Amino acid sequence: MALTGVEIFKLLPKTNCKKCGFPTCLAFAMKLAQRQASLDACPDVSEEAKQKLGEASAPPVRPVTLGIGEKAVKMGEETVLFRHDKKFVNPCVFALAIRDTLGDDEIKNRVDAVLQSEIDRVGQKLRVDALALIHESNDPVRFGSVAGKVAGMAPEVPVILCTSDPQAAEAAGKIYSDKKPVICGANSGNLEAMATIAKTNKTTLGVTAKGLEDLAALTERTKALGIEDMVMDSGARTAKEILEHNTLIRRAAIKKNYKPLGYPIITFACRDDSLIDALIAGVGVAKYSSIVVLNSIEHWKNLALFTLRQNIYTDPQVPMQVEQKVYKIGEPTAESPLLITTNFSLTYFIVSGEVENSRVPTYLAVMDCEGVSVLTAWAAGKFTASKIAQFIKDSGADSMVSHRELIIPGYVAILSGALEDKLDGWKVTVGPREANGIPAFMKTRMS
Repeated sequence: MALTGVEIFKLLPKTNCKKCGFPTCLAFAMKLAQRQASLDACPDVSEEAKQKLGEASAPPVRPVTLGIGEKAVKMGEETVLFRHDKKFVNPCVFALAIRDTLGDDEIKNRVDAVLQSEIDRVGQKLRVDALALIHESNDPVRFGSVAGKVAGMAPEVPVILCTSDPQAAEAAGKIYSDKKPVICGANSGNLEAMATIAKTNKTTLGVTAKGLEDLAALTERTKALGIEDMVMDSGARTAKEILEHNTLIRRAAIKKNYKPLGYPIITFACRDDSLIDALIAGVGVAKYSSIVVLNSIEHWKNLALFTLRQNIYTDPQVPMQVEQKVYKIGEPTAESPLLITTNFSLTYFIVSGEVENSRVPTYLAVMDCEGVSVLTAWAAGKFTASKIAQFIKDSGADSMVSHRELIIPGYVAILSGALEDKLDGWKVTVGPREANGIPAFMKTRMS
């Protein structure tokens, strides 16, 4: 069980030196108990205390890294049940299933689909993160062969090796021994052999169970064998089972600090019907899966799942925002239009996208309003005539254009008069209320 704040305080130096960033050792202890601080912040804590407090200060869900290099992904490390309590930490991993019964051309097509899956959405690079090799042929040699081919095609992409056959796991594990894969398929019958393979190749071990009781027993046995990094498959396959199992696992880890279930969860969506595949995956994304294995990754599905994941794993207390500056869209000249909006990421990317659709080279002035939308910023007094005027002067926009005309969002048309008073010599034009009206508005002005 986790230690209380008072119990943690008894193990601290009690010097109130403030080196940890908190006013007293007791305050620091309380933050440690709530898992909102790291023990590393205290430079004077004793080795004995570190040993005793290490378990208490560790996150309830163990952090595990899949892959190496720039495309490595971190899983787990979660501390809350609901994102509004604090935030979810590490976004779940999407992996595309590749069965070893597929032909070489289809395997290559699937690898290529993962390599080409990256998109840019509101300033973030989103992609299918990993490949899940499924041992369906029952032939260890074939599984090892497919693993070798995939490693050659995409050496930088993290891989999950899904097999319960120790021979197949050993064959594929050797190929990926230096790439931190997950070998997923350890169960009550093969655990010792699979644990040996995982330790030999320094890989994470995925345990596959038949229900939650079996899962807890398996993780305890696995840890006793010297394996620290694990992912868990409870055996849930239907949406109902995934929702139920994942919720109970997270509650046990977070609320009860139940260590046998304090590991990342892997969920196999894997439906032939692509829509059902996406819906099952959505349940996993929303309810605590750290890895979601998909049967296919069509563009529409990727966009839907990327958006869902991005919405859930952004910090609800920190709006997404872009840098305050004047952006060039296309190759604008001194005669090009000058528009203004706020620095809320979604607003910026929607507006800039519609400006691009108009094919009119434009200057887009993006003003720091603490990452909120136009109407919200105006209502909060962050997007006012005086502040806009000051930003236009400070940004150097007046040196970029010769026409002295500023186009403001239609929703804040009320600011036009006051803004003209603040910007001496400027004309303020009211643009469309909605971003999708920008292309027609710009083309009309050009004509």
